[in-house]
Amino acid sequence: MPPGGGAGTGAGTGAGTATVTAAAPASAAPPDTGDGGDSHGGGRRGGSQRGGKRPARQTRPKRGKRRILLWTAGTLSLLILGTAGAGYVYYEHLNGKLKKEDLNLGSRAMPDHKANAFGQTPLNILLIGSDARNSEENQKLGGAKETFDSPPLADVQMLVHLSADRSNISVISMPRDTLVKFPECTDPDTGEAYPATAGVRPVNESLGRGGPGCTVATWYELTGITIDHFMMIDFAGVVSMADAIGGVPVCVDRNIHSRNAQGKGSGLKLEAGTHPVKGEQALQWLRTRYGFEDGSDLARTHAQHMYMNSMVRELRANTKLTDPNKLRKLAEAAIEALTVDKGIDSVGKLYDLGQALKSVPTDRITMTTMPNFYSQRPGYQGKVEPEPEDAEQLFRMVREDTPLDGKGVKKPPAKPAESKDPAAAPAEIPVMVQNGTDGDGLLAARGRATAVAGLLADKGFTLARAESARNPVKTTVVRFSNAELEGDAQAVAKALGIPLSSVKKSTDVTGITLTVGADWREGDAFPKATPKQDDKAPESARPLNGADDTECMEVQEGFTW
Repeated sequence: MPPGGGAGTGAGTGAGTATVTAAAPASAAPPDTGDGGDSHGGGRRGGSQRGGKRPARQTRPKRGKRRILLWTAGTLSLLILGTAGAGYVYYEHLNGKLKKEDLNLGSRAMPDHKANAFGQTPLNILLIGSDARNSEENQKLGGAKETFDSPPLADVQMLVHLSADRSNISVISMPRDTLVKFPECTDPDTGEAYPATAGVRPVNESLGRGGPGCTVATWYELTGITIDHFMMIDFAGVVSMADAIGGVPVCVDRNIHSRNAQGKGSGLKLEAGTHPVKGEQALQWLRTRYGFEDGSDLARTHAQHMYMNSMVRELRANTKLTDPNKLRKLAEAAIEALTVDKGIDSVGKLYDLGQALKSVPTDRITMTTMPNFYSQRPGYQGKVEPEPEDAEQLFRMVREDTPLDGKGVKKPPAKPAESKDPAAAPAEIPVMVQNGTDGDGLLAARGRATAVAGLLADKGFTLARAESARNPVKTTVVRFSNAELEGDAQAVAKALGIPLSSVKKSTDVTGITLTVGADWREGDAFPKATPKQDDKAPESARPLNGADDTECMEVQEGFTW
């Protein structure tokens, strides 16, 4: 172990001898050398198929326009293990290159984890891919000159969750153009305060609101998941890392050449079957959108998950990484490209994180993409929003430390707590009622918002009003905008027999909104059902098991040769 490599991160260490990495690759490529990254293309996986062709990227205030590929890699545990014997002087040399920033730039403090029955706590690390093109090495790898030295975007965002008992790892990727509300953030270097947004913006812009700590704060605001650390990497070290590993096996079901008539594409050219990719070819795989599945960013994310899992398997089996000089160069490249939170204040802390991760077997690693759907907000068509139910299920499972692979110990459903805030009189509680009965893909039941608003009026909620806009949901939900309204929202649910588990705080509403879901298409009484405790990631998240070496990317029509 290198000097200072104690358990300072609070992550703990895991038993076993295998070395594991969690690698989180890339997003949109530059227009002149890779994928344009501004169109999701046609059909989607992992979310509802709402909306159509994705429009051109919106102009960003103050920050300019970017279309850049990012590579994010969590291979540092391997690198540090490889250099552990290099001596104290070299260790201090690496320490001096480690860049550190604040973990959380938001105004809300994240709570500590709750320990399990054995006193163990989980570990959550946010991997961020910055599209910074401010180094000569990154610029040589491609990119339009007008994007050099402009503010970076967080074009890759993946949350790595290590379970409290260190038995499993869950990864959630968030699409770069997910629309979210930003919390208040303050730039620690300039003191500039960025106020919370009233409307939504693409999540990758969070990095420009003070740094990676604002991306962390944005994730916490959306998911409620406590984040312990972040690691932010540009793609300067991709080529050397892939070369050192000796190649990562990937598979395509047909010959592929990622280049269209307009010159867009990564340039990836492979024959059908499984091939090891390294160097710039590995970079091409990670940036490919045109040519995979439906040509969408979600297809690219799926390919990245395949690469990540294959890399973990390769590193577990690889015996080639024995050259100390090669490992030192690899560590130099990785550290040079890395920025971490101040809780990881040394290379020794990175070593500890690697120790905590390394004992998880590959068949207990699950990669997922946040379930989403096309936005229909004016000016944002083609961008995506979290799918309310499936995305929340994924977030809840991570919050509750439930494995996404369905192999965890079955727990009884948690009983929602009643609000300590007393409810106002029914006649004093305004409620907007929406018709969301088309959430199961069928036509909406006509008049449901009016009918349910009438039921509320009969129970004394005389300020209940039906809203003409529809909001498709599978299950009925009561949402409230701030904590002071929780008691009132629960009173609305109780009046109609809706379970308290369906009452949720949301920044997407003002006041209290009741959305009647596909589970209540008719009748005056809310249908009784036994609460179901989800114990596996929803299929819309496209879960991919780390041990699955049979996955093969589907090649898009028009990109074969």
